[in-house]
Amino acid sequence: PEEDPALGEVVRAVAAGRPVTLATVVDGPAPRGATLAVRPEAVSGSLGAAGLDAAVAADARGELALGATVERHYGPHGERREDAVTVFLHSFAPPPRMLVFGAIDYAAAVARIGVFLGYRVTVCDARPVFATPRRFPDPVEVVVEWPHRFLRGTPTDDRTVVCVLTHDPKFDVPLLEEALRRPAAYIGAMGSRRTHDDRMRRLREAGLDDAELARLRSPVGLDLGARTPEEVAVSVAAEIVALRWGGSGAPLTVTAGAIHAPAP
Repeated sequence: PEEDPALGEVVRAVAAGRPVTLATVVDGPAPRGATLAVRPEAVSGSLGAAGLDAAVAADARGELALGATVERHYGPHGERREDAVTVFLHSFAPPPRMLVFGAIDYAAAVARIGVFLGYRVTVCDARPVFATPRRFPDPVEVVVEWPHRFLRGTPTDDRTVVCVLTHDPKFDVPLLEEALRRPAAYIGAMGSRRTHDDRMRRLREAGLDDAELARLRSPVGLDLGARTPEEVAVSVAAEIVALRWGGSGAPLTVTAGAIHAPAP
């Protein structure tokens, strides 16, 4: 790290759990082994030419958003239609977080499918009788705290998934008031149509506007006819995936065009 500032930045970012991509020249008329560390908000190091640095940094941020590791090809000064210089983009992205509130049977099923999908899962409930680690798979973190207080002290980003399964206004409303005003990829809340209408009324009374309320997926999940906690978890996971990639949730038998559409 002392000899290579970019490598040093990567080491520090990985240790702190911050996303970073290390770009390394591996072939072509550019300094072989030169490195560029690219984070969402900063760049460190150089690949030997300002144009190459700019082109690689832009591509690296795109790959970092997906957590992808790839090879890219450029001209000596970053020309995108040339392939003289080969650059290896190695992304170090911490797993996205899934925050599940309400340690009920449905939460255990959602936590299991969250782990399966690659999320770092935390379950939070203010009631210690329910929030016990033995009810959840080993990788899941279990926290006993009032949900809105826990969320207030927990960083979120545009990959974070928030599942509100508490089904109780004294937990739901202050929690959603906090969640809908911060970055998140998905915010879903369990409840009946009647519960949803009452929840929306309370959130409006708390001062949330239409744009903030439009982010709420409630009642949570896709219409699969789910009954058991495990089936409901599949419904929730399907909605998360569909929202992430811009899917319609419709059966593929009634759709046309590419099955795997370009990422939005």
